[in-house]
Amino acid sequence: MIDPREAAPQDPERYWREHVQRLNAPQLTARAVIVGMAIGAVMCLSNLYVFFKTGWSMGVTITAAILSFALFQLFHGLGRLVNRSVTPLSALENNALITVSSGAGFMTGGGNMAAFGALLMVTTLRPDPTAMIFWFGAIAALGVFTAIPIKRQLINHEGLAFPTGKATAETLHAIHGAADGTGGGEGIQQARSLGLAALFAAAVAWFRDATAPWMPFNLPHAFPLGLNIGGRPAADWTLSLKTEVVLIGAGALMSFRTGWSLLLGGLLTYAFLAPALVAQGVIGAVSYKAIVGWTVWPGAAILVASGLTSFALDWRSVGRSFSGITSIFTKKPADHVADPMDAIECPGWWFPAGFMVLGPIVVILMTWLFQIPWWAGIIAVPLAVVMGFVASRVTGETDVTPTKALGPVTQLLYGVMTPGNLSGNIMSANVTGGIGLHAADLLTTLKTGWLLGANPRAQFYAQLFGVLAGAAVVVPAFNILIPDPTVLGTDAWPAPSCLVWAGVSKAFAGGVGALDSLARTGIGIGLALGVTLALLERFAPKPLKAFVPSPSGLGIAMVIPGSNAIAMFIGALGAKIANDTNPEFARKYVVPVSSGLIAGESLMGVAIAMLIVAGFLSK
Repeated sequence: MIDPREAAPQDPERYWREHVQRLNAPQLTARAVIVGMAIGAVMCLSNLYVFFKTGWSMGVTITAAILSFALFQLFHGLGRLVNRSVTPLSALENNALITVSSGAGFMTGGGNMAAFGALLMVTTLRPDPTAMIFWFGAIAALGVFTAIPIKRQLINHEGLAFPTGKATAETLHAIHGAADGTGGGEGIQQARSLGLAALFAAAVAWFRDATAPWMPFNLPHAFPLGLNIGGRPAADWTLSLKTEVVLIGAGALMSFRTGWSLLLGGLLTYAFLAPALVAQGVIGAVSYKAIVGWTVWPGAAILVASGLTSFALDWRSVGRSFSGITSIFTKKPADHVADPMDAIECPGWWFPAGFMVLGPIVVILMTWLFQIPWWAGIIAVPLAVVMGFVASRVTGETDVTPTKALGPVTQLLYGVMTPGNLSGNIMSANVTGGIGLHAADLLTTLKTGWLLGANPRAQFYAQLFGVLAGAAVVVPAFNILIPDPTVLGTDAWPAPSCLVWAGVSKAFAGGVGALDSLARTGIGIGLALGVTLALLERFAPKPLKAFVPSPSGLGIAMVIPGSNAIAMFIGALGAKIANDTNPEFARKYVVPVSSGLIAGESLMGVAIAMLIVAGFLSK
């Protein structure tokens, strides 16, 4: 599959119009919207579960593409049995469908649940659920509008990679057979493997977590390692083999470098650092919550410092983002010739119109829900839009949306503007993260559409449908899954990103000076380590880069149980072995099987939580 930017660097848009575009083909159909919203809602539930277990939100587009393809193949087969014709899903319809799904599934990302969880952990605020639905929906929709003025520059003209978008286009091309809906043997095989993995994971979760007098047995939550550390079983230090296969699936979707960095960080934290701190009396009890109450400081420092350093090293991207902003407001000359792409792309005026409608809504909600001064809210929205431009470019070049860097920047600014306002500090960064993530998410799916010849306006509408579905699902699902916020930050629900978000806000809102000297030392060491690792990632000789620990892996390992780090390493190791021994097998099955493990356990976890609320199961 050739990017028009590579095929015709002098005029990629003309090449796209003449050789790629398929604007008249069915795309944003009613069935694509309905099924996309349904799959997106399911993926949102799955991501919510995974997020509070691991701190990561998993990718949505490839999983949604395989699921929707298999579902419509099933509909087609059933239709033939009853003599009713059901047209198979085309690649472009599937592209619109996964755009809807992605808008919904990523509602857990961008700092949304990290900020919401942190808010509930460290303040007494309990915002009205309906108001929070509007809050998350408004932020996400503003992110969608933010993508409009930079789409042509980043995708059409510069041809930025957006690797996930390109991988999704290649997946659609493969499973639909030359992107015309006639092939798909590989897609059926991938869907079958995803379904079998999901059934296995759901069964494990059911027999482990569903407790009732009529249950024949329950699987253990973990198996001991048979080791003692500091005179105590390793399990007391959170080091064990968990039976949560969702963690194995999540690990398989990470890079092997991140996986072994998680293992390294987990062992250093719980086998060496924690026992030493307990022996010195710094940590008063041997429990996950007591340990992470201290290790969150160096862990958060590593994540923030590495994120900001990587961001600073990409200063050229940042500069190009700001230079691109000026083109939005540049008046066209009187002799301007009509551009044929203007009739295809989203009109430029949609962005300021969306900003004028959604901006005041976000400011009002900030003031009402989180006691943020109105003037600070007015500053937050345009600042977040600018950060969204920057985040989109960085995502296009690296496939990583820099919320770990942009969130703390906002927290620092609001720590200065509104000192002591903890809830305002947390949720102002939510605006930055949410707008940046949803702008980057739409641009990633627009990259897929660009390669397939899709209608960008149809994808814009599709993303908004997804935002509606995700906002409507994520808050009620949170309340069902986490009815008591005090469980956040425990071994059952580690919520590592919430811990980091809360820790950074505490430091910026209340001042680092309020912490004890050893915690400040830990922060200093974490900052130095984060900067060093980010520099080594960029400048170390290529043969050595594979041996540089991932700062994200090390930082997260300090705020999740050691057993989680072990399980995710096992998943990453399994994917690494598959890739090294049989690359074609790994290409076809690693993502579907891993996604199945994640979806199966997470959806069963949500179902069990609902059955507990209904009284069918006991806690």
